[in-house]
Amino acid sequence: MVAGDIQRIEGKPSQLKFVRVAQMLLFANALCDPPLEPVCFTLKYRLAANDTWKWVNENSNLSDGELHFQPRTPPGDLVNYLRDFSHEFSINQVASETPDTLLWSLTASVKKADGKASGISETSLGIPRSFSRWFSLVRIWSPWLAPRHGHGQFSPKEDAMLASFLRLDGLHLVLLAVSGVDEVLSVFKPDENGSVVLHSRNDSVEEGEAKVLAAVGTTFNTALAAVMYHARKIVRGDASMSLEVKQEMKTALDKGVKAEWMENWYDGLTYCTWNGLGQDLNEQKILDALDILKEKKINITNLLIDDNWQSLDNHGQSQFRRGWTDFEANKEGFPKGLKHAALTIRDRHPNIQHIGVWHALLGYWGGVSPDGNIAKNYKTREVRKAEGLAGGTMTVVHEDDVSRMYDDFYRFLLESGIDSVKTDAQFFLDRMDDADDRRRFMKTYQDAWTIAGLRYFSIKAISCMSQIPQILFHTQLQFNKPRLMVRNSDDFFPDVPSSHPFHIFTNALTALFTCHLNVLPDWDMFQTSHPYSSFHASARCISGGPIYITDTPGQHDIPLINSMTAPTIQKTTRILRPNAVAKCIEAGVYTAYESERFLKVGTFHTGSTADYGVSLLGIFNVSEKPLAELVALRDFDGVKQEERYVIRAHPSEEISPPMRKDDDFAVVDLELGTKEWAVLSAYPLRTFTLQGSRGLPDEGAGTDVAVLGMMGKMTGAAAVVGTPAIEMKSNGQLRISVTVKVLGVLGVYISSLVEWEGKGGFGEHVLVLMRERAVPVGTVGVSGKVLEVDVEKAWEGMGMQPGWGNEVEVVVLVS
Repeated sequence: MVAGDIQRIEGKPSQLKFVRVAQMLLFANALCDPPLEPVCFTLKYRLAANDTWKWVNENSNLSDGELHFQPRTPPGDLVNYLRDFSHEFSINQVASETPDTLLWSLTASVKKADGKASGISETSLGIPRSFSRWFSLVRIWSPWLAPRHGHGQFSPKEDAMLASFLRLDGLHLVLLAVSGVDEVLSVFKPDENGSVVLHSRNDSVEEGEAKVLAAVGTTFNTALAAVMYHARKIVRGDASMSLEVKQEMKTALDKGVKAEWMENWYDGLTYCTWNGLGQDLNEQKILDALDILKEKKINITNLLIDDNWQSLDNHGQSQFRRGWTDFEANKEGFPKGLKHAALTIRDRHPNIQHIGVWHALLGYWGGVSPDGNIAKNYKTREVRKAEGLAGGTMTVVHEDDVSRMYDDFYRFLLESGIDSVKTDAQFFLDRMDDADDRRRFMKTYQDAWTIAGLRYFSIKAISCMSQIPQILFHTQLQFNKPRLMVRNSDDFFPDVPSSHPFHIFTNALTALFTCHLNVLPDWDMFQTSHPYSSFHASARCISGGPIYITDTPGQHDIPLINSMTAPTIQKTTRILRPNAVAKCIEAGVYTAYESERFLKVGTFHTGSTADYGVSLLGIFNVSEKPLAELVALRDFDGVKQEERYVIRAHPSEEISPPMRKDDDFAVVDLELGTKEWAVLSAYPLRTFTLQGSRGLPDEGAGTDVAVLGMMGKMTGAAAVVGTPAIEMKSNGQLRISVTVKVLGVLGVYISSLVEWEGKGGFGEHVLVLMRERAVPVGTVGVSGKVLEVDVEKAWEGMGMQPGWGNEVEVVVLVS
């Protein structure tokens, strides 16, 4: 048991408080041997010496903590982790590419398809041994994955693709069902006894093979990495991609993907028409919305024209009964055609670099119209859909003509001024009811779409409703092409309040898996004028993915948009995207949505050298009541044991005292109400000894320095390009060189700043340069220990013009 008197060091009113412990009493006991089961513990605390001691679970639903003691050498046989598994499995232990993990490959035969009926097999993996909690990614419905959690018996209600078990000895058992190879789809189902049953469906006319990968590791992330790295090898060995398709893909890649295109596509602010303009879409509505954005000085880079621009049949019927008739836009909404609309948009709004359009993978929600121009120009086939959301039949382009249709369609779009797409409803490939149809179309459509997207758009595409296992493994796990932008969860539903916290929770947990794919996870559009607007905005900023808004025209939160973005010297707008994909932190993997705990989402912004990076932590209260927690420095991904850090909070802009990962109380105390969030950034410190001859601290005193990035931004560290160069010159002058990709207020933490007040002020000791010229008076200031340089004001005041690049070097000299 641990007890202590806790004092909060109060600053300005804020969510964030820095903690020190005034008195701590430790009660310890030695264990002769590591116990086989977790040891439970609890805590007592009081806020002041005259307060009553309280147990931590008196006013919360927190249960006792658990200490898991991992074995020095994990057992090396799979039977130690699974009991009563079927002898139909062929089991091979294989070499793992991640340290401290064990890896097995399990295969079992699956019956061949008989006509339109798939071959079905069920094979038990048995019951996982000695575990306390489980986490799973399930198919919440056909197109989407979502997390599920539990204690005790494995019991997800939906089919699972991934399952992980926290064992009593602290090890993690991860199971992955591999699909998309040789026409076999596999998922996990529980039985009444808690066994994990592999359910496999084979669409091939040949007997198939179900594949499962099992890994045991000292952490969840290393065990997951072990199965994912081996899954890549399995997919690379899949012979289903023909030589012709491979050659087509190579040819498309050889044309090259222009770096500046991808920079704007990934990092530009995008406006999407879907929620903002509604389903009654037309050219004038789009132009009016863009005019309002311009009037409000919202400088978007990309425009996405969502559903309802296409030419369709069956007007007035359900979207699932409407079919695609023609490449050209519908005449009611776009009377002069798609090309005229695109040219008008580009002429009136030259800031828009890319214009994309929405379409379904099979044409539209109801496929293609049997009576339209597309059906006249390409062979078609009628397919049966599975019962449920979209049962019945629909017409689709025949497998022999899919590649030609996509080539013609994307050429038409490019000639019309469209250079990107959002391709939706991809799950319909798995909703085809007959095995022979799935066999014909599953990989044919995926490969045709991928090749056409490379050929015409340099893969500037968003893949949506595509989290079916066959696409995840066949298309998204392949690393033989540029990274694809892929929707990471179900939609943003503005009018469903309960959906918003779960949306963020789902994305963070699903990203544990999708971060291993060759994709950039897209957490979907959102609206900036909405009760959960900043909740969504902070999640998009931390995600490492794109940011696109779908505001109703005129309803915009300008300060919120400004906290996500910044202007460049080329007068474009950039989002500040960390260069690593965010995901739930290791400590939160087994924490259920209902647990009344913070959701902690970690990412990292790397420099150009291996020894530098800033760790970011998005923290979200996804519960229905206010919460308070101690957030530890060890919760941040990538922090090093030997480094010292300061933590900066947004939106409060407070900065912690320096701390190390192994300090007794390297924590901050965070309080968040419902709908509240915070983004914390941990910056590595460099320490220098400055000379004392000019009123600086005495020689021998250390001055800590860290480059914070752009102030007032949720992820301001992502504005910094490469690794800041911080060095002490031979003349005793400290030189700090920072390259930034946007304009704004650059913050540099210098611990000695507060000591310079009264000794001539910082102006006596600091000189700031841009392009070797001193910045104007009034563009440099101090806030506490942070030197603030208004790079935007200096750029304009000095009359600077951009060169070939988008970057600005700022040099701070301290003497």
